[in-house]
Amino acid sequence: MMPFQTLAEFRSLLDRLPTPDAAALAGAGARNGQLTKPPGALGRLEQVALWLAGWQGTDKPHAGRPQIVIFAGNHGVTAQGVSAFPPEVTVQMVANFAHGGAAINQLAKAFGAKLDVVPLELERPTADFTQGPAMTEAEVVAALRAGYGAVDPEADLFVAGEMGIGNTTVAAALAAALYGGTGWAGRGTGVDDAGLGRKEAAVAAGLARHAAVLGDPLEVLRCLGGRELAAMTGAILAARMHRVPVILDGFVVCAAAAVLERSVPGALDHCIAGHQSAEGAHPRLLERLGKEPLLSLGLRLGEGSGAALAIGVVQGAVACHSGMATFAEAGVAAGS
Repeated sequence: MMPFQTLAEFRSLLDRLPTPDAAALAGAGARNGQLTKPPGALGRLEQVALWLAGWQGTDKPHAGRPQIVIFAGNHGVTAQGVSAFPPEVTVQMVANFAHGGAAINQLAKAFGAKLDVVPLELERPTADFTQGPAMTEAEVVAALRAGYGAVDPEADLFVAGEMGIGNTTVAAALAAALYGGTGWAGRGTGVDDAGLGRKEAAVAAGLARHAAVLGDPLEVLRCLGGRELAAMTGAILAARMHRVPVILDGFVVCAAAAVLERSVPGALDHCIAGHQSAEGAHPRLLERLGKEPLLSLGLRLGEGSGAALAIGVVQGAVACHSGMATFAEAGVAAGS
């Protein structure tokens, strides 16, 4: 049963977030200290394995049932000329996902991930946030609920991806509203200097119009966000409530996740950053979230692609931690 019907009820979930299993974390730490390797020799893989153990509640974490969900939405702010592509590309790419032709389809297959696609009223874009709130309360709640309900509680890893022409502008507006400062807008799908200027102007106009709500992260999401970003916010919270570890993708996903972190510090403790994208402000946003990326490959595709690649790193960490022999099991003398 969906645990919220209103924005107020969604807020109340943030007051009762699950925490890592201390006993499992201690057990995984003890096991890690007994494996046939010098202490710390596997670097961040060891940290990843312990992080998973705490959330999964076992000293031998697993990563054989990852889930990727792509959320798609359209944005009224595209009327400001902020994208190099028209809004109908969102619909066309959703069809491409359905037919298995996108990069994320190939990455999901490569790492054994279940892939779901959730289009969110693509025929009805959000309102242009430079002119008024992007969504009504009913609309943002519907998107949050769509995201929350898309998470498989039996998954052992979760990746949220996105598709939505104009959504790097929306993400820039969210980041600016949540953290302040300027320079959050980037090239996105490859806009020229004039297009970048229009993005920056749209973000500034949105912040000015909605100045009264900038202290409330969920109202920021309603007024400046989009359906697919709200759905990802809901999905990341659902993963926390189900104790499913999350791998964060790029700038847009991190902006959606930041709504939770700004609402309750520590709300993203169940999340790890899969990669650092080529979108200019992503490293800055990761720093605000306190997340060090696992990969940095110059990606700027979206779709959850960087996080999907990081599934392989997480699976490698699990394979070593849960599959390696201890010194006693292997009959190898431990170091002093």
